[in-house]
Amino acid sequence: MAAKPVAPVPGRRPGTGRLVVLVSGSGTNLQALLDTIAEAGADAYGAEVVAVGADREGIEGLARAERAGVPTFVCRVRDHATREEWDAALTEAVAAHEPDLVVSAGFMKIVGKEFLARFGGRFVNTHPALLPSFPGAHGVRDALAYGVRVTGCTVHFVDDGVDTGPIIAQGVVEVRDEDHEDGGAALHERIKEVERRLLVDVVGRLARNGYRIEGRKVVIQ
Repeated sequence: MAAKPVAPVPGRRPGTGRLVVLVSGSGTNLQALLDTIAEAGADAYGAEVVAVGADREGIEGLARAERAGVPTFVCRVRDHATREEWDAALTEAVAAHEPDLVVSAGFMKIVGKEFLARFGGRFVNTHPALLPSFPGAHGVRDALAYGVRVTGCTVHFVDDGVDTGPIIAQGVVEVRDEDHEDGGAALHERIKEVERRLLVDVVGRLARNGYRIEGRKVVIQ
């Protein structure tokens, strides 16, 4: 898969990429993006959040967007007859905001073929482990069970596999002896702290500089 550098969208401020962020819960990664952009300014950061979407109503992630004055939308799976219809509806809802990048900030649904056909190579996700090790929904638990001494987080592009897309960046977190005693809760919190910083840094660099994907290698210009 090859992706062109982020291109300007007619009618928006030059040099400022358009981000659509997808959430399913508390939206702490979204808040990190909003705070950084507000502090640095969209032009300096290289991007602005133009919409936040969710797969459920009444979550803090949507409330964070609303407090920041960012438009929101909800696309629930149960409102559609099939998963394919939901995927098509989500695709159109996101496309309506003409994003340069789509960011999964704790979005807990797997998108389908239509979404990836439209946004493949532009859909950024985070995972709480050092991929390709420990993919799936239990990355922290699985890393602890395996007995690794370091783990971390990965920011990657989404493809049609489970956490198998090209890796953009990774952050390392030490595993402590006491992490086994609380089932990894403290470890997961330390991973989240690194994850937020890494996601903010990566999205800004992708938007400011552009990038290309060469096989499994992501090259930021």
